[in-house]
This record gives sequence, structure tokens and C-alpha cells, in this order.
Amino acid sequence: MSMDLTFLGTGSAYPSPHRGASALVLRTEGDCWLFDCGEGTQTQLMKSQLKASRITKVFITHLHGDHLFGLPGLLCTVSLNITPSPTQPPSCVDIYGPQGLRHFLRVALSLSGSQLLFPYAVHELEPTADQCPPESQLDAMLESSISESLHPQERPGRTIPLDVEGDCYTLLEDERFVVRAFRLFHRLPSFGYSVQERERPGRLNTQLLQDLGVKPGPVYGRLKNGESVTLENGQVVTPLEVLEEAIPGRKVCILGDCSALVGEGPLRVCRGADILVHEATLGDGHRERAVEHGHSTPSMAAAVARACRARKLVLYHFSQRYKPLSMRTEGEEDDDVLELKRQAEEALEGTSVEVTVADDFLTIPIPIKRPH
Repeated sequence: MSMDLTFLGTGSAYPSPHRGASALVLRTEGDCWLFDCGEGTQTQLMKSQLKASRITKVFITHLHGDHLFGLPGLLCTVSLNITPSPTQPPSCVDIYGPQGLRHFLRVALSLSGSQLLFPYAVHELEPTADQCPPESQLDAMLESSISESLHPQERPGRTIPLDVEGDCYTLLEDERFVVRAFRLFHRLPSFGYSVQERERPGRLNTQLLQDLGVKPGPVYGRLKNGESVTLENGQVVTPLEVLEEAIPGRKVCILGDCSALVGEGPLRVCRGADILVHEATLGDGHRERAVEHGHSTPSMAAAVARACRARKLVLYHFSQRYKPLSMRTEGEEDDDVLELKRQAEEALEGTSVEVTVADDFLTIPIPIKRPH
């Protein structure tokens, strides 16, 4: 199964002529999962090789505008480009994010008179009080005023509480993936997401099967699916006998804006991540200012990568003061992203963690792992 990660926007605060606002897409076999949707994301999608119509799930890390303002417009644009089928109704788009996201979409779509040609459901994560300063808690008066009337295309979504024992939120479990969220500290409640691919059976030892007199056919498929089979001579063949070592699943972890992790869940859930995407809004020389605004520096991101033993750290969400690689001129070092990369690499010295700085439209392939 192919898997890759494409960055549509890597800037902080607002979209600029050189960087889009936060948005990235995890693509698996054609399906696209969108993480954050800052203003202008639909334009970035049109410039990329990705198709907005392939988006089946959206994950919002927090409710600041540079991660959210593009979502209503994107949903409307996708709807405008759908050709309705009388025989196959459109599938529901699942949207995950912090408490308040459901109300935001209802108001934005309703007040603008927007009708969609597909259903959507918003699944909200219940934050805890230690995820942001007290003055940034969702106002109780706002909560009480939230309408329970669904938008015409809205389907009831889940409200997901923190699993105290695991210190995380389990969002999705199917035959391919387990998706969890975890808590981060920011000026508003922020979350990170972990996409864990399930391990797959190893290759069949076809030579051994042929030696046993088993011909290629349905029996091979049953063994591959973990089912024991009985041969014509009465011999029972188990998957353990004919399957090579299982292929470990890949893990991608994407963190929203943060100046700290909350609880033990983040490191537990992100342990061994193949790719850890972490913000680095300001350089290490501006650490105090970064923390004051709920953000991180390269060395802070590196500390998280080191603690969870990630294979690759990808930095993004850069202040507009840092020039993209495409704008770099010879001799300039202090105000471009290569300096941020150097700071993270210095903090990770002595480890095998690879550091990458994301540019808009960078695509990172995530190869299938080899058995241990």
C-alpha cells in the first residue's frame, strides 16, 4: 500500500505569497486525509497533484483561524465539483476536532446559505482544563447558546472524552488503521493525531506450500488471512507454518501548535513514529517569545522526537520571517529555514533521527517497513 504526506501550507498566522497557512494531506491508496485547513487551502490543493474530491476525513488540531478558516470554503468547493449519482449516494465526510468545531461549521454554512451535495459529521474531542490558559477556556455562555439544530447535510457526530487510562482519544479503528488523538498545550486547546497502520501478514512461503502439495488458489488466500486449512490427506496447515514474519505498520504523528505536551499520552502514542510532524514557529533564539505565545522552537521539537524515538522529524508552521528554501539567496542564513533545521539537528546530535524542513508542496513518501 502506497502512503505519502504532502504539505499544502507550512506558514503560521496567515497565508502569504510564499507560504500557505497550515494544511497537510496523508494519502493512502488514493484516499486523502486532510490535517488542518487554513485559509486558502482549496487554492493550494488546486496547485498540487491532489484531488479535493478524494478527501474522506478531516482532522483539525485546534480552532485558531490559520488552521480552520479554509474548511467551510473547501467543503463548498468540493460540493460544487461533485456529479451526483442516482445509484450511489455520496459517502459521509468525517471531521474530527476540538469542542466548538461543530458549532463553527453550522454557523458558517447556515449563515452563508451553503448547501452541500454530501453529508458530513463532526466528531468533537473534549479538552481538559490543562490544555490552555484559564482565560482561553470555551465560554460557558457560548456553550449554552449553541444550537442543537443540525445543518441540513450534517449527520450526528460523536463527542469523544479522554480515555483516562490510555491518556488519549481513540477516533477510529478499522482493518487498516488505528487513529488516536492526544493533548497539547497552546493558547487554545490543541491536539495531535497519530495514524497507526496495522501490521500485515508476511509473505507466503510458496515453495513450502508446493512441497506440501498445495496448489495456488483459494487456500493461499485463506492462509494469508490467518486461517488454518485442512489438506485432502487430513494434514492441518497453520498460517504460522507458512507465513514469513509479519510486516510492521507505519506510524505518522502530526502535532498541532503547542509549547508543551500534556500528560503521558503524547509520548506513549507517538512512540516509534516513522514521521513526527512538529511545529517550529520561531528559532531557538526566540524561545521565550515562542513559549509565551504557545509555540515551539526547533530544539523543543527535537526534544519530543528524541523522547518518542521517532525516525524522522519534519518541521513546519514557520513564522513568516523565515524564508522558504525556494527564496534563499547565497550567504543568507539567519532568516531562512535551513537555520531552523541546523538547530534541530544540533539538538538531536548522537541520535539517528533525520530532520526535514517542510516547504509548500513537499511530498514525503512513507515506504513499507521491513520485518524486524
